[in-house]
Formats: sequence, C-alpha cells, structure tokens
Amino acid sequence: MTFAHITGWGMSVPETILTNDDLSKMVETSDEWIRDRTGIRERRIVGDGQTTASLAVEASLKALQGANLHPTDIDLIICSTSTPEHIFPATACLVQDSIGATKAGAFDLLAACSGFIYAVNMAAQSIRSGAIQNALVIGSETLSRFVNWKDRSTCILFGDGAGAFVLQASDMPGGVLSAVMHSDGSGGDTLILQGGGSKHPATEATVLEGKHYIEMDGNEVFRFATRVMAQATRETLEMAGIELDDVQWIIPHQANIRIIAAAARGLKMPMERFVVNLDRYGNTSTASIPIATVEAAADGRLKPGDRIVLVGFGAGLTWGALAAEWTGPLPTERKVYPRRYRAWARIRSFLLRITRVIEGLIWGRGS
Repeated sequence: MTFAHITGWGMSVPETILTNDDLSKMVETSDEWIRDRTGIRERRIVGDGQTTASLAVEASLKALQGANLHPTDIDLIICSTSTPEHIFPATACLVQDSIGATKAGAFDLLAACSGFIYAVNMAAQSIRSGAIQNALVIGSETLSRFVNWKDRSTCILFGDGAGAFVLQASDMPGGVLSAVMHSDGSGGDTLILQGGGSKHPATEATVLEGKHYIEMDGNEVFRFATRVMAQATRETLEMAGIELDDVQWIIPHQANIRIIAAAARGLKMPMERFVVNLDRYGNTSTASIPIATVEAAADGRLKPGDRIVLVGFGAGLTWGALAAEWTGPLPTERKVYPRRYRAWARIRSFLLRITRVIEGLIWGRGS
C-alpha cells in the first residue's frame, strides 16, 4: 500500500510589516479595537516586484530543500490561490518554469481559504493511486492588492504570504490519513470579489463601483465558521479512525482568534493544542495553514509521529479538514540544492521561447 507523506515544507512572507497602529492612521480604528475583535497585531504586505508567484517560488524552493528533492523529481504542482498572477496562465505553471520542474504537470486550485486542504488532499489521492510519486502543493496569496484600504471591516484582516508542502510516496505507514471537503454555494455572496471575472469583467465602471475589492459579511462568515470548524475536524478524525485525545495539534485557518477559540470550545480542547500565529500575519487565506505548520515545525512543536489536523473554511462557501501523521523527510543518501536549478530554469525558459519563435518562422511560412 502506498502512503502520501509530507516530507518538505517552506514559507515566504514579505519583509514589510503593517501594524495596527499604522492602520489607525489610514482608517478609523485602533490597535486595541483590532486585537480585541480579531487577535491580529500586524500583517505582512508585498512590495514592488513581489507577486503571488514570486512568494510561491521562494516557499517551494525551501520545501524542496527540506525534502532533499530535485525540482526535476516533481510530478505535479498544485497552487492554491485566490489572488493568482493572472486569470490564465496558471500561477502553478509560472512556478514550474521558475524552479525548473521539467516533468511536472501544473494547475491552480481556487477554493479560497480552504484551498490548501483541498490541494493537499488531491495531491495525496494522486500519490496513493499510484499516478504520481512526488507533488508540490502551494498556498500563496497577495490579498493586500485586493483590499479597500478605506474599509476598516476588511482592511484590518488580510495579509500576504505563501507556504508549500512536498508530498512523497512511501510504503511506510503515515502521512495524509484522511480528508473531508465541503461546499455551500448558497453563501457565495457572503465573501466575494465581484470584479475581474466573466460576470463583471474589468471596466472603468467596475473600478469606480469598487467591484475589485474584497467584500465580506463578517457576522455571517463568523457564524458559518464557528459551526463548521469543529464539525469538519470530528468528521476527518472519524474517517481516519483516530480519537480526538490522540491528536497532538490542530492547525486551523488563521482568520480570527474568536473563531479558533470557538472551535476549541466545540471540540473541548485547550487552546494550547491549537497552532496560532495570526497575531503576526493576519489572514493570509490559503497560505495561513502551511505558514502556521512551517513555524510549528521550525520551533520544535511538531515532531515525527505527531498526529495533526488541518482545518479551514473560506469563500464559496467552502470548508474542510485533513488528518495526518507527521513524519518529516524520507531517508536519502543524497544532498540536493534546488536553488541551483533556478539559473538553469531561466536558460531553459529562454531557449524554449526562442524555439517557439523558430518553429513559428518554419511552420508559418505557408500560412
């Protein structure tokens, strides 16, 4: 039997920090007001030249380094994002080109803040089926570019960042054990970005009407989230055959400390068993769970053999949870340096572009 193990992990966040005090100079709010209602103290904001893809590439290279895996060993790249580089091509394809993952298929997945759970589950299913051996799963967001900085109900919440996992096939038991995915499109308008799609393509009117900013019914989202977080956690644990008492860590979507506290009460678990870092990063949507996981692994909280649950909710409405046994990198004798592939990847990309130009000249003569 084949198991899908999480063997590498990495994160990337911008250097620029926007504090609550900074926000109080932009909108009518205060540090105390924000912390009391959300638990957030600060968030990271991308600067010029940084994009969803650039954050994803950096997180991916760190994950590959941790897994001791060459980019050319990757069979599949899934990039979960609500803020893609473009509507098309997929941001995952840009990552594939940048890191030199020459064998990988690549696509984007849009399930908002639940997207990383969806993506890890899909990668794990592909590995367990025998279709692939190695997958790179990324959650990357630049939400600050879709925030109305005059709307204090939303601008205080969101930040930018990326996290990535490498999943590998192994006959050693462990890794991803179960997952559940749910949706309810009847609540789609409670958290929405209206502009830029086929219904409201970008025009002068859509810009003036503010349709390219995040809109949220905060009370409705709060009620929804507090209901589904504990429910999804219990559901995936039952599927995996694991008792709640045997779980070392719950790693939730980092949206609001009150929502996480409500989930803890619903599960009758102490907050000390929840990984929380939203005070420093805010809501980074689909990147929040991998970023929190990376930090828990880095500071020694996550240990091999630990049983964990990743649980999240988001626009759609979507929600889901995933149970896993944390194992870490698989044994290997080689030492790889994924960043060295970036130079070759740039050369390869340039040569492929030249090749397409030449092909166009040759095959386009008769057209």
